[in-house]
Amino acid sequence: MQRRSFFATSSLGAIAAALPNLSFDTSSAPQASRIKLSVSSYSYWHFKGDKFPIEKVIDEAASMGLDGIDVLHRQMESEENSYLQKLKKHAFENGIAMTCLSIHQGFVTPNKEELKQNVEHTKHCIELAYKMGIPCLRLNTGRWNTTKSFDELMKNRGIEPVLPGYTEDDGFKWCIEGINQCLDKAAECGILLALENHWGLGSTPEGMLRIHDAVNSPWLGLLMDTGNFLENPYEKLKKIAPKTSFVQAKTYYGGGVWYSLDLDYNRIANILKEVNYQGYVSIEFEGNEDPKTGVRKSVDLLRKALKQ
Repeated sequence: MQRRSFFATSSLGAIAAALPNLSFDTSSAPQASRIKLSVSSYSYWHFKGDKFPIEKVIDEAASMGLDGIDVLHRQMESEENSYLQKLKKHAFENGIAMTCLSIHQGFVTPNKEELKQNVEHTKHCIELAYKMGIPCLRLNTGRWNTTKSFDELMKNRGIEPVLPGYTEDDGFKWCIEGINQCLDKAAECGILLALENHWGLGSTPEGMLRIHDAVNSPWLGLLMDTGNFLENPYEKLKKIAPKTSFVQAKTYYGGGVWYSLDLDYNRIANILKEVNYQGYVSIEFEGNEDPKTGVRKSVDLLRKALKQ
């Protein structure tokens, strides 16, 4: 007896035959957000006292059901490969992605040797991120360092004078040159460089976009820190949102270590949704409250805003 296929004997066969000719208009369909929530290891250590171990940050993130952690380079206890692989294994076993390696460097200097050192440090950290399976590296523009104390810089709202004898245009030239020297290593390792609005030339959206557009590389994106535009933050965040590759979300429970901002995260979430941002939002708790409670409050706040 001849065996006939299911579709030959079912009305579904007619439907299946018609499917190739059907078209669906999805242009107006709402895009479901895939934003994932992360936490920065910096949330547990603000450069004072004993370092809070990265392993424990992973444990905390897992206990709160987060998707990832953002690793502060200066918080790592070692750069030995055995330590890097231990962190990678521990994160994997806990279902946590290591999302970004946040480093400290700067390209705003007329000293060619100092610029070279910062470029080499950045390349070195790109290789560290590669070994750890971290796909993104936080960059700073650097600043003029005419205000030596960071506490004093914060009192001055992040504003400092240009180095005598030079101009802002000089600073942009050095920064663009420095980033350009890191691009081949970034491409080789598959590490996206994310330039943060972290004082210096990144204090304004115009400065960030000037650098981003001048470099004009698929290996350079922007990192949106929600708490680093101190005045009129929302319009400024909106300007950098289309080029944003990673987000760090500041919270200040217990009062900020350096300052506090009353940020409207519903509004910020809408800014991200308007550009269809689909990446990570990493909580940077910068308050004086115990991180054990401050971070959890921050998670609740961001989850509600992002509607996770």
